[in-house]
Amino acid sequence: MTTMPDGVGGRYAGRRLLVTGGAGYIGTSVLRRLSGSGARVIRLDRPGMEFPPAVAGIDVKDVAADVAERSTWDLVDEVDVVIHLAGQTSTYAANADPAADLEMNVRPMLHLLERCRRRQGQVDVLFAGTATQVGVTTKWPVDETHADCPATIYDLHKCMAEGYLKHYAREGIVRGAVLRLSNVYGPGPRSSSRDRGVLNAMIRKALKQESLTIYGRGEHIRDYVYVEDVANAFFMAGARMDAVNGQHFLVGSGQGTTIGDGLRLVAERVAAKTGARAPVVHVDPPADLSPIESRHFVADTGRFRRATGWQPCVSLAEGIDRTIAAMLGEGQSR
Repeated sequence: MTTMPDGVGGRYAGRRLLVTGGAGYIGTSVLRRLSGSGARVIRLDRPGMEFPPAVAGIDVKDVAADVAERSTWDLVDEVDVVIHLAGQTSTYAANADPAADLEMNVRPMLHLLERCRRRQGQVDVLFAGTATQVGVTTKWPVDETHADCPATIYDLHKCMAEGYLKHYAREGIVRGAVLRLSNVYGPGPRSSSRDRGVLNAMIRKALKQESLTIYGRGEHIRDYVYVEDVANAFFMAGARMDAVNGQHFLVGSGQGTTIGDGLRLVAERVAAKTGARAPVVHVDPPADLSPIESRHFVADTGRFRRATGWQPCVSLAEGIDRTIAAMLGEGQSR
């Protein structure tokens, strides 16, 4: 059970939330985090997406609609808080079709904000950004004072959407904040993008005793943050909007792990559970590997912790163990 400062949980009682991408990876965990809070939730995802079973302890209404359609955002009239998680998440898809990525990752934010302008009463908006918006960092830890230098179309569009949200927050049209997420892993639906959810994918491969591949020496550093800690970050930010309004924050574990060490830990923890250790092999990077993959990154989460009282609770080893158990229980390793 996640612990919270006194009174935080009660701040959601009777509140109406719209969670976009609500049937997706992070959205599913956010819904679980809201369980028992007394909130009423509209869970929005694209047509054809399968919604998980309803969450106990909250009133959930499922809506299948496209966030790129202006009319979808009429739902804003029914809510007090929007947690906007939906979007195209592949760096490679964004580079291949920048116009399509703009339609999925920027225009929906404008539709949302303009609908908020016409609404009676202010709306709180939380947006899922990405730690890679700063670009190819070589020094760490990284905090919110680090200048943005997006190295990909995907990150450029995330910066644009964030910029619109901050502008409308300055104008007083919404209260808004952005949580820039580092490498998220843990139980939940699979990512539809091959360059997201890499640690989860490696756990699945290890459970099948398939080789875990490391590009080059695997010395690049990542900050792996457990999905339940991420869900709690959105929960805490929504409860403390007065402290986070108009700002962006980095959300990570605050601990750096090389890619190589992370995959060796996966192999070790799977072996401890199953008795079979998957081989870890080094291969040459593909020719089309994005430059963002060569970064080192560890989040300095001090500003967010001070503003909200949030803190990461799950270590990498424990998170991998929990993910292994979940995958074995759900048959995801097959």
